[in-house]
Amino acid sequence: MTISADREKMLSEMTRAEKAELLQWIVRDLGDDFPGIESKAGVMGGVACIARTRIPVWLLEQARRLGTSEADLLRDYPTLTVRDLANAWNFVRSRRAEIDAQIEANEKDDEGGPRVPLRLYSL
Repeated sequence: MTISADREKMLSEMTRAEKAELLQWIVRDLGDDFPGIESKAGVMGGVACIARTRIPVWLLEQARRLGTSEADLLRDYPTLTVRDLANAWNFVRSRRAEIDAQIEANEKDDEGGPRVPLRLYSL
């Protein structure tokens, strides 16, 4: 049997629920859950970043929480677009606990003390 035939046989034996679960996994694996957002092992510790950049979503969200406007973010990070920010905010809404944990982890150094304020960072 060919690999393709093996896959067809496997799919034909799956329930609709199993197929739906497999499809959801494939979509997540392809990164289509959040267009414009990428997570790659070895890039910025694997945290979600704006696609083709090293700008973490958590950093943008923390800047927003500190009062930085979208206009300021676009000026400070010239490679960002309005669409990038919209994608980031959608990601934050869906993954708030993950983003909160990344912000909290960044605010502490190895000894548990505060880090330099986020506003001073530049990428």
